[in-house]
Amino acid sequence: MVWIEILKSVLLGVVQGITEWLPISSTGHMILVDEFIKMNFSAEFINMFLVVIQFGSILAVVALYFHKLNPFSRHKSKTEKMDTVSLWLKVAVAVVPACIIGLLFDDQIDTMFYNPLTVATTLIIYGILFIVIENAKKRSRINSFSDLSYKDALLIGVFQMLALIPGTSRSGATILGAVMLGSSRYIAAEFSFFLAIPVMFGASGLKMVKYGFHFSGSELAVLVAGMATAFVVSIFAIKFLMGYIKKHDFKAFGYYRIVLGVIVILYFALAGRA
Repeated sequence: MVWIEILKSVLLGVVQGITEWLPISSTGHMILVDEFIKMNFSAEFINMFLVVIQFGSILAVVALYFHKLNPFSRHKSKTEKMDTVSLWLKVAVAVVPACIIGLLFDDQIDTMFYNPLTVATTLIIYGILFIVIENAKKRSRINSFSDLSYKDALLIGVFQMLALIPGTSRSGATILGAVMLGSSRYIAAEFSFFLAIPVMFGASGLKMVKYGFHFSGSELAVLVAGMATAFVVSIFAIKFLMGYIKKHDFKAFGYYRIVLGVIVILYFALAGRA
């Protein structure tokens, strides 16, 4: 029945909305959730759905940060408008590495690395890195986007490129890279959000083009329900993260990643599919 599939898409939207923005790997969670929520559609549609559902999450960033990201706002001074343009140029520089590698090797990366063992390994490795880097963190030198140089932006983009390996977490890789370069946690998280806009818009658009735009009524209903849920949940997830890091560091997410990685290994090992 269609309503059951819509309910499944809503549950997936909840997982997507939470895990896309917290540095805990949406792929790691989706690979587990997929074991228990099997959608009754073609493999091609499901593959497209799991990417395009991210469109809802991106709209949440646009909605929350529209004023900050709008260089044409009548409420901004000329200097503020130029600063916004500069921010977008830094975002453009940062997305180049992932776009090049993603476009060239997307299929090969999925074939080689999209498996439970890789996901679990990257969850654990980056979890450990979060803890180590937070323990070694010194005073931040990047406390505003004006402090962020184009070189810094490019290097953060290189870290984002690492997130092409499933389980790494796009937000996790970019936040980790920014903090290592001397960014405050707040700026690191916000820049990670802004980087997601062109990257995830592009990924969603590419998947839609590959799949085609010929949806059945039930497919369209499921897709819209998933995106709408991801949008609403993302609003709360982003607000939670920005409030959380005002008083805490990222180590809790590191411990969580390690536990999740162990769970993924144990589950698939016991199922004989590790």
